[in-house]
Amino acid sequence: MSAAVLEMSARPPASERLAAFARVATDDVDEAAEQIGRIFCPHDLKPAQARASGFSARHNCAAFEGFSINYVSYGGTVSIDPGCLDRFFLVQIPLTGTAHISAGTGGFDVAPVKTASLLSPTIPTRMIWADCAQIILLLDRRMVEQRAAALSGRAAGAVEFDPVIDLNAPEGRDLRVRLDELMLLAERLGPSGLMSPVAMADWREALLDRLLTGQRHGLSDAIRTFSGQAERLPRALRAARDYLADNADEPLDLVQLACASGVGIRALQLGFRRHFGVSISEMLLDIRLASLHARLAQAPPEISITGIAFDLGFTHLGRMAGAYRAKFGETPSATLRRRMS
Repeated sequence: MSAAVLEMSARPPASERLAAFARVATDDVDEAAEQIGRIFCPHDLKPAQARASGFSARHNCAAFEGFSINYVSYGGTVSIDPGCLDRFFLVQIPLTGTAHISAGTGGFDVAPVKTASLLSPTIPTRMIWADCAQIILLLDRRMVEQRAAALSGRAAGAVEFDPVIDLNAPEGRDLRVRLDELMLLAERLGPSGLMSPVAMADWREALLDRLLTGQRHGLSDAIRTFSGQAERLPRALRAARDYLADNADEPLDLVQLACASGVGIRALQLGFRRHFGVSISEMLLDIRLASLHARLAQAPPEISITGIAFDLGFTHLGRMAGAYRAKFGETPSATLRRRMS
């Protein structure tokens, strides 16, 4: 059986996603509204039937710095009225059932493999879920608005997204894949596991990039315009490359990288592709692999390869080992054995 098949068979069913991170499990409407409201925000929760026949609620939440990945399900048909979310953005991807989303003056339906939703904190929202389970990404509002400002060259302010995500479009499919990878990582780590600061920063950067450059919002045009400052790119790219090399052990912060280079984040992203033929993340991977190789080449016998890898931001040891072997022609353990021999 292939590794891919084994990994798929090891995944929990949709009803059990993030099961080790259970926060709410109840068939009481008031209890569900109170407990889930503490995690997200206060909201009105009403079942379609007065006696709440068939009602159930479950919320599993893996929280990280600046974002969280959640599994939320409601049995039966319920209306959810949070008003304005205020403190955060929500990406909601349905796994089972259906839901109708009202955002501002418009409304639309979401369904698995077809349509998802992206809720902005300043747009009033109402929802009706029908035997629905969704994977929900929560992103801190301030973090998103600051990144949008850095990408667009404007002062930080409200960002309002088009609430409809087409899961059959390339951007929607890519976002769905990334959230699935984040869920799998959280499930592997478990509630007692820790994601390194470098890895957490990499995830924040990846999620922010996919939302702000892949999904339509009020600053999309400004970001495209600001990213076109190509006349300063060669010098800026050298500065950015040197900054990555000098700070490879630190969490990647694209805002600081842009400040160090003197151009916008999107201009850097385009410039790396155009001039170096790799993305910023790919160059950082190359730098970290070189750092791993250097550390292993001078490591004491008791060193832990896994510990060094996690410190450098590697969260998938198999991929790290494959990339390492492709670059250096041997496995990390072979480098260490050669040092110890």
